[in-house]
Amino acid sequence: MIQTNDLWKQYGRHGALKGLNLTVPEGSAFALIGANGAGKTTTIKLLMNILEPTRGRATIFGIDTRQLTPAELSRIGYVSENQELPQALTLGEYLAYLRPFYPTWDRDLERIILTMFRLPLDRKIAYLSHGMRMKATLTCALCYHPALLILDEPFNGLDPLIRDEFMEGLLHQAGQMTVFMSTHDLGDIESFATDIAFVDSGRLIFQETMESLRGRFREVRATMDDAVVIPDQIPEWWLSVRQTGNVLSFVDSQYSEAELAAELSQIEPNIRHMEAKALDLRTIFTTLARAARDAGDLENGGYA
Repeated sequence: MIQTNDLWKQYGRHGALKGLNLTVPEGSAFALIGANGAGKTTTIKLLMNILEPTRGRATIFGIDTRQLTPAELSRIGYVSENQELPQALTLGEYLAYLRPFYPTWDRDLERIILTMFRLPLDRKIAYLSHGMRMKATLTCALCYHPALLILDEPFNGLDPLIRDEFMEGLLHQAGQMTVFMSTHDLGDIESFATDIAFVDSGRLIFQETMESLRGRFREVRATMDDAVVIPDQIPEWWLSVRQTGNVLSFVDSQYSEAELAAELSQIEPNIRHMEAKALDLRTIFTTLARAARDAGDLENGGYA
């Protein structure tokens, strides 16, 4: 559905994106995660042809994003926290303005979503709260049954109730639609996303399915008979390694029960107790972000 090949975006000497390669499968709920400034919004603006790449290429439906016609754009829904809406119109007037542009606009679906979100049709958009504006933008993007829905940080500034309602509306209408979402609010997507990619400082750190990601990360605590001395050489996939007395703890990012036991026995053959606990997405993200930051400190003398 979406493909990027060696995608770069340079602002003067600053590289917002540095050779990004992504593949978004059709029908997936794909989450692009990363800290603020990691390159998520730049990626989406390149996909929507709001920005042009410095080099590289991005395609949607197999078509270069710089050559998308109105026919292709009418199959794409776009929701951004910074999206501009006509402030002088009421929501009802804005919906009436949009309908003729989309041959597949579904008035019945429009009524269902408006009722679900409890949106006031007679209120001017200028007087809608931030949460109402986000729900209104999602309504406008869903009513024509897009094949692809692109969401740029849709949860920013939303209180928990509005976030729940936003996700409920999205899940209710997802169907066969491909969803591509950038976010750093990880709790909202953990039960929704099927695929995930992590970007840091404009570079792709990894891309994989949620099932695979959950399967390979474990928080490990190993209790030894004697005080632990961490050797100079430890597996590079052990992250956030800490030692307290006779307890060694770390995050194993390539978890295998048999291999972990063998790796630990090389450090200390007498292991009194060992536990490996699955991690939630937020903990996985913060662990990886910290590791990426530490790597930046070592390679570049600082983290940008």
